[in-house]
Amino acid sequence: MEPQAMAAMPYLLEPFTIGDYLLKSKLRESSVSIVWKAETKSSGEEVAVKQVFLSKLNKHLANCLDCELNFLSSVNHPNIIRLLQVLQSESCLFLVLEFCAGGNLTSYIRRYGRVQEQLARRFMQQLGAGLEVLQSHHIIHRDLKPENILLLGSKDDLVLKIADFGLSRSLDPGNYAQTVCGSPLYMAPEVLQFQSYDEKVDMWSLGAILFELLNGLPPFHGRTSVQLLQNIKSSTCLPFSKLILPRLHPDCVDMCSRLLSVNPVDRLSFQEFYQHRFLRKKGMGKQNK
Repeated sequence: MEPQAMAAMPYLLEPFTIGDYLLKSKLRESSVSIVWKAETKSSGEEVAVKQVFLSKLNKHLANCLDCELNFLSSVNHPNIIRLLQVLQSESCLFLVLEFCAGGNLTSYIRRYGRVQEQLARRFMQQLGAGLEVLQSHHIIHRDLKPENILLLGSKDDLVLKIADFGLSRSLDPGNYAQTVCGSPLYMAPEVLQFQSYDEKVDMWSLGAILFELLNGLPPFHGRTSVQLLQNIKSSTCLPFSKLILPRLHPDCVDMCSRLLSVNPVDRLSFQEFYQHRFLRKKGMGKQNK
């Protein structure tokens, strides 16, 4: 998808216009980008627009942006955020994306608390379907977390969409990456330890998301990355609430535990995750054993 060139314009006031889009309010902001809630002027359709400040990108983030654009331009899948158009001005790139009115998984968990096992299973199936597309393109996301999982649809029929590929990169099988990036609470221990890593870092993040869905909070905490890593390495079992653990099916606990294996060699691969009994079962409560 080739960016459409736009004239230089100020971005200090809101709302402002870029192409056919009226950027109305900020949804989220980082050091290098702003995501706007916007409206298509010609149709009235709501969209999200990610404004990337090109001068703020170092070489690593510029490479990640190239990966994000190339990947999203080449896929159309219900569990991957959809890229509609790319616009470019002198100083910014604008990614026009589908708008997900349901917010993100972080806000969902804050609002409703932990979810039942059946719903966690359905959510993980959808994330697995999206990750299968990443796997087929040899892409690692490197920042999977509830905040980057967007929701579309009603509460009883939610569609999950993997979003924010701003730290993604291409990684062929057998190769390793070194750059430390991501969000510490969902970051694999090998990344926290500045070690080389592969696509299994996304599997750790997926395990942390599953744990949070079931328990209401991420599995490990720490005031610093060092303390967080110490807490991960000193843990002998997953810190599920004693009230929740007895209600979980052994297959659910097994998958979560193996996704959160500290040693990536022991961690589930994507195929092992996607073929796991927990995702294949129709009945999940202990009453269905």
